[in-house]
Amino acid sequence: MTSRTEISDLGEFELIEHLTKNFEIHNASTILSVGDDAAVIDHFGKQTVITTDLLLEGIHFDLMYTPLKHLGYKSVIVNLSDIYAMNATPTQITLSIGLSNKVSLEALDEFYEGVFAACEKYGVDLIGGDTSSSQKGFIISVTAIGEVTPDTFVKRSTAQKGDLICVSGDVGGAFLGLTLMEREKKIYLENPKIQPDLEGEDYIVGRLLKPEARKDIIEFLAANDIIPTSMMDVSDGVSSEVLHLCKQSNLGCVIYENKLPIHEDAKMAAFKFGLDPTVCALNGGEDYELIFTMKQSDYDKITLNEEIAVIGYMEEIEKGCKIITKGGNTFDIKAQGWNAFS
Repeated sequence: MTSRTEISDLGEFELIEHLTKNFEIHNASTILSVGDDAAVIDHFGKQTVITTDLLLEGIHFDLMYTPLKHLGYKSVIVNLSDIYAMNATPTQITLSIGLSNKVSLEALDEFYEGVFAACEKYGVDLIGGDTSSSQKGFIISVTAIGEVTPDTFVKRSTAQKGDLICVSGDVGGAFLGLTLMEREKKIYLENPKIQPDLEGEDYIVGRLLKPEARKDIIEFLAANDIIPTSMMDVSDGVSSEVLHLCKQSNLGCVIYENKLPIHEDAKMAAFKFGLDPTVCALNGGEDYELIFTMKQSDYDKITLNEEIAVIGYMEEIEKGCKIITKGGNTFDIKAQGWNAFS
């Protein structure tokens, strides 16, 4: 039987020291890290990009099917994705957590293993944070800090008419992973003797529990001198993000159903669940891919990367936001993705 150490056995400073003892510094911009009242960073003439996310148990994650190591990893990734979506490089994070007394030190170590793995993989420094008790389950707040060469950051509001709309990777898989896990949870709660059936569904489960941030896409764009005209990450579904880009850039758009990048495993899972893969791709969230617009003159460069799909183009605002189906029908794009307050 594994031993259990109560968090209350350690003081706050001892806890933070215990959790962060294995973290190494990766960036010259990190001057002072964990251990003082505040961290010190110096980006040496670069501009600083900052984002923050709050993850709440029961709203953003379910500990019944989310391993703590995966949760730690994902908590970092969702923030790094926002930094990359600004065409910037993440360099530091702070991490604050609220814990109920049901969480042991061993469980917290597992969570921090995931945080450590993400920081290692993306070359990011954990430079501070806070811990507190919580009466509402596990609360996670991550702030990510990045750097960008002056004025090369990319906003959502700067797309132009005629720009191509591009998406990295593939979309809809994370939503299907969530659908599967929720189904298996329901079956388990009704009959705890039935083991979860996840056979053959590694891809969609991985998309939900261990997403990656698209550092590779930002590096590819930089290497090929492509500066997106607007960009954001796909956290709430393609339709929702496309409408954000259009609204903020004061434009309309046309996207093509047959151009949406959907993984074969995601398509198969959608059919098994009786769902339309296109609806999952448009309205499912948490893919953490990048959606961006670029000048048509960069099209030849973008074809060098199989991880980028061109799904449509920006249109004048009067034309509205349309999707053309495989059958050639045209419909208005509606945002039916994740709503934080539903």
